Amino acid sequence: MSANSFDARSTLRVGDESYEIFKLDKVEGSARLPYSLKVLLENLLRTEDGANITADHIRAIGGWDSQAQPSQEIQFTPARVIMQDFTGVPCVVDLATMREAVKELGGDPAKINPLAPAELVIDHSVIADKFGTKDAFGQNVELEYGRNKERYQFLRWGQTAFDEFKVVPPGTGIVHQVNIEHLARTVMVRNGQAYPDTLVGTDSHTTMVNGLGVLGWGVGGIEAEAAMLGQPVSMLIPRVVGFKLTGELKPGTTATDLVLTITEMLRKHGVVGKFVEFYGEGVAATSLANRATIGNMSPEFGSTAAIFPIDDETLNYLRLTGRDAQQVALVEAYAKEQGLWLDPKAEPDFSEKLELDLATVVPSIAGPKRPQDRIVLANAAQQFAQDVRNYVSDDEEAGKESFPASDAPAVSNGIPSKPTTVTAPDGSTYEIDHGAVTVAAITSCTNTSNPYVMVAAALVAKKAVEKGLTRKPWVKTTLAPGSKVVTDYFDKAGLTPYLDKVGFNLVGYGCTTCIGNSGPLPEEVSKAVNDNDLAVTSVLSGNRNFEGRINPDVKMNYLASPPLVVAYAIAGSMKVDITKDALGTDQDGKPVYLADIWPTEAEVNDVVANAIGEDMFNKSYQDVFAGDAQWQALPIPTGNTFEWDAESTYVRKPPYFEGMAMDPAPVEDITGARVLAKLGDSVTTDHISPAGAIKADTPAGKYLTEHGIERRDFNSYGSRRGNHEVMIRGTFANIRLRNQIAPGTEGGYTRDFTQDGGPVSFIYDASQNYQAAGTPLAILAGKEYGSGSSRDWAAKGTALLGVKAVIAESYERIHRSNLIGMGVLPLQFPEGQNAETLGLTGEEAFSFTGVTELNNGTTPRTVKVTTDTGVEFDAVVRIDTPGEADYYRNGGILQYVLRSLIRS
Repeated sequence: MSANSFDARSTLRVGDESYEIFKLDKVEGSARLPYSLKVLLENLLRTEDGANITADHIRAIGGWDSQAQPSQEIQFTPARVIMQDFTGVPCVVDLATMREAVKELGGDPAKINPLAPAELVIDHSVIADKFGTKDAFGQNVELEYGRNKERYQFLRWGQTAFDEFKVVPPGTGIVHQVNIEHLARTVMVRNGQAYPDTLVGTDSHTTMVNGLGVLGWGVGGIEAEAAMLGQPVSMLIPRVVGFKLTGELKPGTTATDLVLTITEMLRKHGVVGKFVEFYGEGVAATSLANRATIGNMSPEFGSTAAIFPIDDETLNYLRLTGRDAQQVALVEAYAKEQGLWLDPKAEPDFSEKLELDLATVVPSIAGPKRPQDRIVLANAAQQFAQDVRNYVSDDEEAGKESFPASDAPAVSNGIPSKPTTVTAPDGSTYEIDHGAVTVAAITSCTNTSNPYVMVAAALVAKKAVEKGLTRKPWVKTTLAPGSKVVTDYFDKAGLTPYLDKVGFNLVGYGCTTCIGNSGPLPEEVSKAVNDNDLAVTSVLSGNRNFEGRINPDVKMNYLASPPLVVAYAIAGSMKVDITKDALGTDQDGKPVYLADIWPTEAEVNDVVANAIGEDMFNKSYQDVFAGDAQWQALPIPTGNTFEWDAESTYVRKPPYFEGMAMDPAPVEDITGARVLAKLGDSVTTDHISPAGAIKADTPAGKYLTEHGIERRDFNSYGSRRGNHEVMIRGTFANIRLRNQIAPGTEGGYTRDFTQDGGPVSFIYDASQNYQAAGTPLAILAGKEYGSGSSRDWAAKGTALLGVKAVIAESYERIHRSNLIGMGVLPLQFPEGQNAETLGLTGEEAFSFTGVTELNNGTTPRTVKVTTDTGVEFDAVVRIDTPGEADYYRNGGILQYVLRSLIRS
């Protein structure tokens, strides 16, 4: 029950139903607040308990100073938690382990139970092994079940063992698309109360639901577990950036072009740790599908959330996707009653403002390794010619500049070139070179949830087929929608056969390429690429294109809209300027250009209007948690504590709570630490904890081989996140990681200073030696450390390798939080300083003093860092809230929650 200090409790009547609500207008200053802060204000009014959440916290939001730096901590209680299986499996593993730990400490295991709805969608495990055939989907599903039987049995156990925990089985869709199409409530109804739907999710792209007016963001799995167990999310009232939209998109531009433009603008502006809120008359002209696409990319520009208010477009989408009439009526009535309804002319109080005229957006792609590196489509071939020089061998690049013509490696139009003949299985031959598009994937929740860009892609395929064009033979083409609704409307519109003819056959309903599950390239293509060290490319309609993420054979990755993915599959190379070069020739030998097969806006709108209806969503989601016969036939373990299989290579009991006492040991200073890795800027959670393929000659591959697993059954790091032994060995094992301590290497290597001379070693092997010697470890890093996915294993693996502190120039929000959640100290170099300016090589021994101040209940602003080489500086302590300090003092967030639950 709320303490109701502001007399805000009231009743809202909608039709024949009455709901208890908490009126925002009872708090002085609420009317001028941005939409997102109004949602937070309601959250505090409803959960005010006089202890963790007080009247002063509520007044702090009402009196929010838009220009002040964040300083006021609040406790946000999300209405629900959403997960995908890569992050969800370790969450359930941790909950199962916590039940045993509670029992060992004399508590009640049943206390470890979600207190709010927790929904998990299995979408990250399907791999596009098979492609280009009508039975590719069925074959990939069979392979998926074969690889993941243990994990799926474990999740089915969790669905029976934990209350409020539901699982959407494999082959249904992508978590964020399922969320906006079915799971999101927009206004939540629970125990007679109506309140804004809010959530945290174990995937950074949880923000996609912001397009529906739902405030939520990605967190690490450890933070999500705490939220499931009733622990509020500790946060500072953020700065809110207002992003004004005006005008309308011009014909020929897509939501993808828009979101890449916004990503570039906001990443340049700097929005890490801030909310972004869209407002203005251009919002009303932005479809819900486009809003969701923009919200989805919030992690790419670095904001915590990127939200749109509720309006008629929101209601129309809720109706289209099958929400019942009472729910839609409630959303409208609640939003208008609480001042959450969009006023296109309003100018709310924002901390900072940006503006974009939608008419200025032009066709774009992004790459070759970061989503914010937007390239105007007309400049793409020219930009590739510059960027490819970073991916070819030194002798090839040198040959371009200075070798005598007779001795120089081949150069074509100023671009390094290495033409390579490939023989296909049918005996035919073709030639590939640097820039060859080897993966073209219509993938990811970002775009497959948007019917306008999906229909545009299908129409490009239709017009291409009618001109006699198809994909180039070296291109692996895949279609992996985020829900079955997509294939339903393709079928109804008669577009599926054209996608099939261009090679975009259905391969699965899941993340596939965007998460790194692109599957192997055809053997002959892979061999040619690796034997000749070709810098080949992928083009995908996703949100992530980080190095080493998409496919181990592919060095350069580009984000593009689905219709451009089809166009590049036909062109076959990034060297082709698809805005003016011919994509191929028609049946009469005449050149065919992109303009010849690009659909008009009217054509796209006509298909969307006539092929998509409410009945499709009702059919797809009528029994969404039941699963198919394969899912239902999986045997389920019984009991409220899990029976661990000592032989399992997928699900193992982790060591987080071993030897844990009811009272935490005092925090200690860190002395004599050695550096495990010295890293540069923009190191992502993919670099720290890869999700993709496991190489046989790595520590993780050797571990699986020693446990009798054949190479073909290795699966991926992401699928084995329930096994800490694999994941520790995979930490910092990305094939593109460059550890500056071990120059000249690429991958999971370091130097091991427990041995004479510090020989180059696998990071895992060196870690084991350091831990055996009792030597703590540290990481040195540059700007934007831990950007990308909300990957808790990037922090879990770091902690289990023995790392006690990380010093970076700056952090992305989620990873910094995750490090604290695992008992790792996040520190920041002094303003304007970094490892290079301080002369740090990574070979020093480090000591950190002043950390013990945390034992006094306060958080030091800085700690003293000294090295055995005489370097000394004050590092900023990035424990930003009192709640985070509690987590760190307890050795991690799960230990804190466990002790709290037992004491309660």
